Amino acid sequence: MSTTIVLGSQWGDEGKGKLVDILCADAKLCCRAQGGHNAGHTIVHGDKTFDVHILPSGVCSPGCMNLIGNGCVVHVPTFFKEIAALKQHGIDLVDRLFISDRAHVILDLHTIIDRLQEGERGKKPVGTTGKGIGPTYSSKATRSGIRISDIFEKGVLEAKIHRLADGNKKRFGELLDYSVEKEIAYFDEIREQLRPYIVDQVPLIKSVKEGKIPVLVEGANALMLDLDSGTYPFVTSSNTGLGGVLTSLTVGWRSIKEVIGVVKAYTTRVGSGPFPTEQINEIGDWLQSVGREVGVTTGRRRRCGWLDLVVLKYSHECNDYTSINLTKLDILDDFEEIKIGVAYKHQGHELPSFPADAAVAEQVEVDYVTMPGWKTSTKGARTYGELPENARRYIEFIEQQVGVKVKYIGTGPGRESMIVR
Repeated sequence: MSTTIVLGSQWGDEGKGKLVDILCADAKLCCRAQGGHNAGHTIVHGDKTFDVHILPSGVCSPGCMNLIGNGCVVHVPTFFKEIAALKQHGIDLVDRLFISDRAHVILDLHTIIDRLQEGERGKKPVGTTGKGIGPTYSSKATRSGIRISDIFEKGVLEAKIHRLADGNKKRFGELLDYSVEKEIAYFDEIREQLRPYIVDQVPLIKSVKEGKIPVLVEGANALMLDLDSGTYPFVTSSNTGLGGVLTSLTVGWRSIKEVIGVVKAYTTRVGSGPFPTEQINEIGDWLQSVGREVGVTTGRRRRCGWLDLVVLKYSHECNDYTSINLTKLDILDDFEEIKIGVAYKHQGHELPSFPADAAVAEQVEVDYVTMPGWKTSTKGARTYGELPENARRYIEFIEQQVGVKVKYIGTGPGRESMIVR
């Protein structure tokens, strides 16, 4: 078995779904390893555009099975909503979409708690999507969470929901707009409808290994949002890097063939937290407007700035990429000159890497290299030789600085707009 892993290298929204959709043509199993419906993936498939959140991007490829793995958290109503939306477009997921029975369940209760916790932070919010992701992982860590397998044990499920609700009422007081009975009734209603999608992932992946079937792993979020390696506390609640893949999915490290880091040709971030190369000016506004930088999950405007190689080098040290997919190169087509962040200074000293302290990251001065733009359209370019010379210099500078080959280059939203070197 050979496993290809696609991971976000910045703060998410790099365009992972497009590469995954392309690579699914050769894969027979596409897996999500962590996160939940806080992860938005836009897939342009032919003349149709799909936004999925909890489903793996392989759902649009008829010959590809899809697995939501152990490390994910699942909001079941969203799961069924996305299946229904795809079915309207003629995409049938029967017998090729599965959820691990060890994944954890996001209750409506968790969503309410998420909003309450974010409200308590006052003027310093984390910037959570409000989808209940953090509280669900918290329940998991305190061993009071609900697994997918619990849904099929009615007595167990009811007891666990009551226990979680009672504990949170002690913490927050009466939970307005929440009904334990309504939550339980929902699972009673959908239990048998859900059953065909549930699988023990260990024998499933074991059979894939034995059949030497190509596996594709789709990372959600990105390294700088990793619970351990990211800009804590302005992070998500799961491990978004390579380590999270290996703890969530039983593919085994020996099977890994490629670890592809997806990098936007500039940098964006949704929500709060440090962003050293952010441009709060006409440059940032241009990138936001031309790049259509609006969050797929939240609809929030993305913060925008120049490409940050300190982030990318740090991300590479954490994930050990074998190659890079550089996306949205065409958004830079109209710039006379382009800046790239290459180093951070703090209190007169250059930092060796991205700092752990978010307060320090907020204060750093960024050293930039300025490169000439290409002032020529790259949109839809199909070969590396078609790119303007200055665009190629930009790409090769990234390769030299990071030490990783840029294998894939995105030059437009469609799957056909991808150069493979």
